[in-house]
Amino acid sequence: MLDEKDGQVSRCRLQHEETKMQDGMRLTRTARTNGRPPVVIRPAILPNDIAEIRALDTSFTTESIHDVWANDDGFSLRSRPLDAPLLKRFSLDDLEATDRPWDRGWVSFDGASGNINGFVATQFKAWNARLAVWHLYVAPDARRTGIGRALITSVSTYARAVGARRLWVETTSVNVPGIAAYRALGFSLTGLDLTLYEGTSAEGEIALFLSRPV
Repeated sequence: MLDEKDGQVSRCRLQHEETKMQDGMRLTRTARTNGRPPVVIRPAILPNDIAEIRALDTSFTTESIHDVWANDDGFSLRSRPLDAPLLKRFSLDDLEATDRPWDRGWVSFDGASGNINGFVATQFKAWNARLAVWHLYVAPDARRTGIGRALITSVSTYARAVGARRLWVETTSVNVPGIAAYRALGFSLTGLDLTLYEGTSAEGEIALFLSRPV
């Protein structure tokens, strides 16, 4: 998942990005000033990267959730504390699916170890010039270091190249850390669906839609 602090460059100032070709692949290397090795981002290679991507910890823990108050004139979010922390893990079961809803992915990996520590997947919809973000996760030990922002930067570069006007994401109302992170990255709440998760393991949660200009 994307952690809230990923949207704050104050924790890890991004000095510059260097994009180059290596073995026919476009790599983006981001220099950083917090003592960590630079982050390298490249297109995901499937099926080669599946095992490492699947090994990413996509879970988050939250001590509050968002309740949705809706009426005929609109809706609003209200944060509600929980009696006990909630742990939720997002699925990556579509990595090997032939009908997966996304067709472009990127991974980030530690410049020193070479291990994948982040993943984002998208699909471009030409009819409304929208790039949908289907997955965005950062390994727990790499959160709060700017990796989420770097992945979204790569996505935005691709979005502009294909003519997208907006980035769009769906997440659940219980993903309070992720919602805060998306907002810090420039996303704003644009809609919801009160019934999208009915009959699923997420029943009782509300689907929230956020977007931002490219």
